[in-house]
Amino acid sequence: MRDNIKGGALTETTFLILLATCNPIHGYGIMQFIETETKGRVALGAGTLYGAINTLQKKGWIEPIGNSQNDVKKDYIITQLGKQVAADEQRRLVEISHLAEKVLGGISA
Repeated sequence: MRDNIKGGALTETTFLILLATCNPIHGYGIMQFIETETKGRVALGAGTLYGAINTLQKKGWIEPIGNSQNDVKKDYIITQLGKQVAADEQRRLVEISHLAEKVLGGISA
């Protein structure tokens, strides 16, 4: 995962997972959230999702919560650091959107 190299952009997958984990949610719920909210444009496979979840846990951006080790489904929640990273990405995207609006003058069909 090449997120935030030299203060750069998050991958879309990472940003969507961070958004999905703003409320406690299990892995399959994250997959459903992303597919629903992107109207099917982004659909993650289990391998991609769980690889990303492991990476985000190592970075301290999300963490597992409240389930015993015997529980099959593990819920995840965004951390304070993860919230800051997501907020930074939102600001970056807004800046890019404003630049595109300025240069392109709006979207025409």
